[in-house]
Amino acid sequence: MGTINEEAQGYEPLQTKNIADLPMVSVNSEVVDRKGIDKNGIEYTYKVIIVAGEDYRVPNSVLKAHKEILKEKPAIKSFKVTKTGEGLNTSYTVIPLE
Repeated sequence: MGTINEEAQGYEPLQTKNIADLPMVSVNSEVVDRKGIDKNGIEYTYKVIIVAGEDYRVPNSVLKAHKEILKEKPAIKSFKVTKTGEGLNTSYTVIPLE
């Protein structure tokens, strides 16, 4: 334990990253459910994968797009996700890699 000044300087707020932050995603990544509370105090569930001890949120639209890719490319081993927009105007593109 340090002083409050030391603790404040090293403080990093807990934050869930996004799957689009990763350069590549293995199709064997385990998906885990997490719970959060929105600004109105209502609990909700979201999905994450854990990479190097960090949570990366997996939007439902990414799962839907990956499902469609699997129909055409069932042997896919990895993919990349790109993100455009912010908030409710965010869209994701899933790009097969291998």
